Amino acid sequence: MRGPEVTDEGIKKRFRQLSISVHPDKNQDDADRAQKACEAVDKAYKLLLDSEQKKRALDLIQAGKEYVEHTVKERKKTKKEGKPTIVEEGDPELFKQAVYKQTMKLFAELEIKRKEREAKEMHERKRQREEEIEAQQKAKREREWQKNFEESRDGQCRQLAKFPSQYKGEEREEKSDLPETTESKNGAA
Repeated sequence: MRGPEVTDEGIKKRFRQLSISVHPDKNQDDADRAQKACEAVDKAYKLLLDSEQKKRALDLIQAGKEYVEHTVKERKKTKKEGKPTIVEEGDPELFKQAVYKQTMKLFAELEIKRKEREAKEMHERKRQREEEIEAQQKAKREREWQKNFEESRDGQCRQLAKFPSQYKGEEREEKSDLPETTESKNGAA
């Protein structure tokens, strides 16, 4: 049994059948494709075992069915107006195919939206990470600037502290280099 009426036991049975038929060991001629198919079957099985996800899938199927029913009603109106219709409203097989196509379109749209959302979230995480790195680099530059500033300031303070003693020492040396005058000789005597 397939379709929205299937039970959990039916899902499990179908999963086993599909997983055996698409398993990479059974399809060694195209192992990559078989691996992807096996992963898809496994993902679908896990999705359908989750009651919330299964309800969402059934809601999509119901929306597809309602859309096709609406389309059939619209086509009946156009038929009354004398325009040709594409789907015969009385053929249950064509109706089932139309519901299947519409449901697949809805699932595809849902998947596209999911991928877009994931891409947006990934872009946002990347942007946040770049901002974090930039903030870390800015903080590091600030710390280095502050350290260099303090070292420079300390060096300048030491130089200024040494300056008067150096200046006094140079003054003394200048005095000793001068020739002695008679006053200094007399004063010394």
